Amino acid sequence: MTRPFSSLKGLGPRSEGMLAQVGIHTVEALLASDPYEVYARLKATVPGTSLNALYALIGAIEDRHWLDIKRERKGEILMRLEDMGLAPR
Repeated sequence: MTRPFSSLKGLGPRSEGMLAQVGIHTVEALLASDPYEVYARLKATVPGTSLNALYALIGAIEDRHWLDIKRERKGEILMRLEDMGLAPR
């Protein structure tokens, strides 16, 4: 049986809908994905995707609250996004 996205920290129905728009329909598919690549696809597909979505994706994959990810790793995350050409302006 497939786990619902809501079984992951920080993800709910809205996140599930956004992920479906970029072809991720199962928790297993998300856990096997690079959260930065998923975020890039979301940014290109879902209007209004914010940096909080990336924090939530990383938190869900690592089983941590997205605010902890933001507080502890924001600099590292922003540098990776800069390298990808996706840093917020």
